Amino acid sequence: MKFTRNASVNWQGTGMEGKGTISTQSTTLDKAQLSFKTRFADGVGTNPEELIGAAHAGCFTMKLSFVLSELGFTPENLDTVAKVTFEDGKITTITLDLTATVSNISEEQFQEAAKNAKENCPVSQLLNAEIILNAKLT
Repeated sequence: MKFTRNASVNWQGTGMEGKGTISTQSTTLDKAQLSFKTRFADGVGTNPEELIGAAHAGCFTMKLSFVLSELGFTPENLDTVAKVTFEDGKITTITLDLTATVSNISEEQFQEAAKNAKENCPVSQLLNAEIILNAKLT
C-alpha cells in the first residue's frame, strides 16, 4: 500500500512577530493559527510539537490495535497521551503514556505488544528522538 497525504503552512513576517496558518488535506485543520506564542507560550492555535504528538499517539495506538488483533485480542479501549519534549532547539524525547483495557491478555503479552507497536509504528521509525513507553493494562 502506498499513499501520500499533505499539509500546508503559510507564514508572514519574522519568526517572533510573524504569524501563520496550517491546513491539512482532510481539512481537519483549516488555516489553524500558528505563531511564536502558540509554539513557545500560551497562544491560541497549534504548534509542530503538538502536531507531532498527535501524529505519534495516533500512529502508535492504531499500530497497537493491529498488533493485538494479530495476536487474537480485541482491545476494548486504548488511550495514549504523547508528551513531546522540546529542549535546546530540538525535540529530544517523546513519552507515550498508554492506558489499555484488553480482556484475557497477560501482562507479558500486553507489554510485548505495546513494545512492538512503539518500535514499528511508522511515526516512531521516522523520529530521531528517544521514545519512552509507559504502558498500563487496566
